Amino acid sequence: MDKKVILAVAGSGKTSHIVNALNSENKSLVLTYTDNNLRNLRKKIIGKFGHFPDNIALHSYFTFLYSFCFKPFLWRNSGAKGINWEKPPTWTLKLKRNNRKYYMDNQLRLYHNRIAKLLELENVLGLINQRVEKYFNNLFIDEIQDFAGHDFNFLKSLSDAEVSMLFVGDFYQHTFDTSRDGNVNSNLHDDLDTYIRKLEEMGLITDINTLNKSYRCSPSVCTFISKDLGIKMESHRDDETLIQIIETRADADPIFTCNDTVKLFYREHYKYPCHSRNWGDSKGEDHYTDVCVVLNKGTYQKFLKNKLSELNPQTRNKLYVACSRARNVLYLIPEDIYKNHCTSHAS
Repeated sequence: MDKKVILAVAGSGKTSHIVNALNSENKSLVLTYTDNNLRNLRKKIIGKFGHFPDNIALHSYFTFLYSFCFKPFLWRNSGAKGINWEKPPTWTLKLKRNNRKYYMDNQLRLYHNRIAKLLELENVLGLINQRVEKYFNNLFIDEIQDFAGHDFNFLKSLSDAEVSMLFVGDFYQHTFDTSRDGNVNSNLHDDLDTYIRKLEEMGLITDINTLNKSYRCSPSVCTFISKDLGIKMESHRDDETLIQIIETRADADPIFTCNDTVKLFYREHYKYPCHSRNWGDSKGEDHYTDVCVVLNKGTYQKFLKNKLSELNPQTRNKLYVACSRARNVLYLIPEDIYKNHCTSHAS
């Protein structure tokens, strides 16, 4: 059976590639991590078939983990009452791994980042694979780069299931983790070559060529990302678009007041009265044309020194996500200018 992982670039059609592989005959399980991409997948599946087919199951990762994997085997005897999405208290790290309090809070909710570890402890991983084999012919996973912590170990086990598999993701769009827990797989995303080696050790064929060009981003944006951020990216397009550095209030004000141009902030976008998102939260969104990326002070200083590639990897990845939302004009603006704009309008 084919078991493949495709490592792609932003806007290359990762989600569409999965949807194109679906048909009305084979029973397929489709998993993804973020809510944005769950909605995007559902929309595209309905767009392809005109309805949502009965032979396709689409789930967020943790819905699958809790409802499909945990509940059939462990729920009855555990008394679990859902999922705790908060980070477990630090003191729980001192507990033995067979202690119930390591996995469950006082309200009997499972710590989300340890559900996969609990499945391993209770020795039900093989049974889960059998259940996947019973109900599905194909397994598709989008946003594979976000699997981390115990969840990456669970993915290793799941890859042994006797079904065809296609996983897709963008290593440099790793901006969130499905979970973290101490040092478990803490260095997983430090290096692309090491990451690929770990995937190949799981029996997955790694493909870095099929989705290596972007349909969304112009050659101009791809060149900026490649040279300034150090993330190699090419384009299917041949039209150049504008990348404009805004350094004055006079140039900035028309952009700030344009509701059609989304403003993407490093964090806390909600503090600004405009059409906005955070850099990382815009991942999976594909409906923007002109994009204004607001650079926080530290990032702007790196930009002035041509050292964006030296940003903390997570910050660089979030900036990559933000810049690669642009189909047309990409504006880059220091956050201080935006703060001054808001202050003057408030007064």
